[in-house]
Amino acid sequence: MKNLLSIHDLGKAGIIDVMNVAESFAEVERRTMKKVPALKGKVVATLFFEESTRTRLSFETAAKRLSADVLSLSVASSSVKKGESLKDTLKTIESLGIDAVIIRHRSSGAPLQASRWLDDIAVINAGDGWHEHPSQGLLDAFTVRQAWAEDAGVKPIDTGAELFAGKRIVIVGDIAHSRVARSETLAYKALGADVVLCAPQTLLPSDTSSWGVEVTHDLDAELEQADLISVLRLQAERGSGECVPSLREFNADFAMTTTRLRALKPGARVTHPGPMVRGVEIASEVADDPRCLVTTQVTNGVAVRMAVLYLLLTGGNQGLEGVGQ
Repeated sequence: MKNLLSIHDLGKAGIIDVMNVAESFAEVERRTMKKVPALKGKVVATLFFEESTRTRLSFETAAKRLSADVLSLSVASSSVKKGESLKDTLKTIESLGIDAVIIRHRSSGAPLQASRWLDDIAVINAGDGWHEHPSQGLLDAFTVRQAWAEDAGVKPIDTGAELFAGKRIVIVGDIAHSRVARSETLAYKALGADVVLCAPQTLLPSDTSSWGVEVTHDLDAELEQADLISVLRLQAERGSGECVPSLREFNADFAMTTTRLRALKPGARVTHPGPMVRGVEIASEVADDPRCLVTTQVTNGVAVRMAVLYLLLTGGNQGLEGVGQ
């Protein structure tokens, strides 16, 4: 695999490979000395055309943990603001001898187009429009596998995809505008889980027939059988606020409240890709509950993105001896 543009690029075996390598790097993250020389001499650039905190910091931290050099391009002060095209910006980066570029862009398909322009540079999609956010889907699956493995008293790396088989995962909230929803759906389905999309009709994609999921508008009916509730943010900046009568009504019907948390079966977990808007799609008490894995998701983001960079830039051929095993 040269690029990571979609979960489709990985398939079940690839997802498991990333998660297993990430387990080694999660061990590195628990050490006093967190840096390893796996990508020493490599150069990684971040190119974000949309604001980001978690994803950008996570990728840059991951690259530095692997001893890569990191170039962070600020679009606000770059030639893009002077009218330079995406292609010319990428070609400028290419001429600097970059090994990988991490792109977030408001337009769906921008990372794919970048991969066509860049012959010898790995392209990683850090979120493109309403399309996908593959590394977020990977770290969410990784985090959930860890939690379920702990419950089962086994090591995550020994389970492969077994823990996902037959699990019922409910993704609730602003599905229509969410690239995370698409990546999560692809990842969880590839691992063998059943996925349910729960949202008002106005916040669902116009056609989900090719998604291979169930669709419901009744969150309460799902609570007793769900193994995981993945809560999504209501993305007002993409117009989702105009798709619901009021925030109060959305909260009443689709938010993860303390009452709904109590209705979950034992062992069920709650995730949120962040940033959370407390009191809208998730109650503060739920966000702070041990069954909610938000903080762990942020922590695991570094290990998973270390695994992605490592596999893309070395092909996994260097071995992990002395890294985390």
